[in-house]
Amino acid sequence: MTQIIKFDVGMSCGGCASAVKRILSKVDGVNDVETFVEQKKVIVKAEDGVSEDDLLQKLLKWSEASGKSVALSS
Repeated sequence: MTQIIKFDVGMSCGGCASAVKRILSKVDGVNDVETFVEQKKVIVKAEDGVSEDDLLQKLLKWSEASGKSVALSS
């Protein structure tokens, strides 16, 4: 099964989107990462068993370095 995990990420450019995509794509079980800069949304397609919290923690590390906001989307 594939699960969909959504994040609200304060991306302001293609560089931000590329960084987010690169970080999340390295996680085992992540099949696809779509970034939408204008909507400030990231959609991750991952295998069951991939933890939302693990992905969030990776994005929060990037957030600290970049100053961009990151949150799990409802």
